[in-house]
Amino acid sequence: QVQLVESGGGLVQAGGSLRLSCAASGRTFSSYAMGWFRRGPGKEREFVATIRRSGSITYYADSVKGRFTISRDNAKNTVSLQMNELKPEDTAVYYCAADADYSGSPYSAGSYGYWGQGTQVTVSS
Repeated sequence: QVQLVESGGGLVQAGGSLRLSCAASGRTFSSYAMGWFRRGPGKEREFVATIRRSGSITYYADSVKGRFTISRDNAKNTVSLQMNELKPEDTAVYYCAADADYSGSPYSAGSYGYWGQGTQVTVSS
């Protein structure tokens, strides 16, 4: 069992920055890939970014590429999402997720078996 707890959400003006963090416990953190997803108001959940086990491979959604950076600290069992140049369309609940099996697409929510409760990010114009 893996427990994930997000933090760092809040209200920010367009153009500003936020840093989300996700603390993991329950299994060996370095053995699974981590991802961030989001669900905007009235929208489906969508992929944001993922980082593989070693931390050397990352993938991003086109909508956030160049603005967001995912990173992990395997010694501290944490994964972070640095969000810069935020836009109103980035407003969403952001979820941290863990993929322990490496059996599916890193872009698909279905590949991740463990989820946090989510943290709200609101970007005002």
